[in-house]
Amino acid sequence: MSLKRLKNYTTEDIADAMVLPVTLTSKQRKEADRQLSEHRAMRRTEMTEEEKLHFKLFRLKFQLEDYLKEDQYNPQFTFGYFLEQYLQLTNRKKKEFAGDIQIHETLLSSILKNRREPNESFMIRLELHSNNMIPAIDWFKLLEKEKGHQINTNRSLRDKESRFVTHSLQLV
Repeated sequence: MSLKRLKNYTTEDIADAMVLPVTLTSKQRKEADRQLSEHRAMRRTEMTEEEKLHFKLFRLKFQLEDYLKEDQYNPQFTFGYFLEQYLQLTNRKKKEFAGDIQIHETLLSSILKNRREPNESFMIRLELHSNNMIPAIDWFKLLEKEKGHQINTNRSLRDKESRFVTHSLQLV
């Protein structure tokens, strides 16, 4: 079949044509589920620690990306939260990780507790430490999302800064 003829079909039509419909009885479905579960458990036991770490990092990366796509700010998902998750997944103690990326342990603790903001160098080191699995730009976007929320919700700062604005635009 030529590609020109395929253009007349939707992707759903093509998929339906390629996949044979299967109807299973309740008993057959339970047996198939059991076999799949056994196979997955066997595969999990055969995985190396490196493969397990790889999949855990993918899960963290996708969780971070999904959160960044959301419009809503969640105060639980701070930079420190995701960094803590990263440390747990990589099975690194603070002191060990601080040594890995050549920063002082107190700086790392301050960032984990959201008392200090990481700079660009820190985010690039995180990217490099993860072997480019979690890009520095994602860490930056996470920090940017937090800052955006702070700017939007800080009433006292707005009140304080309003003293310095005179002759604001009068728009209808």
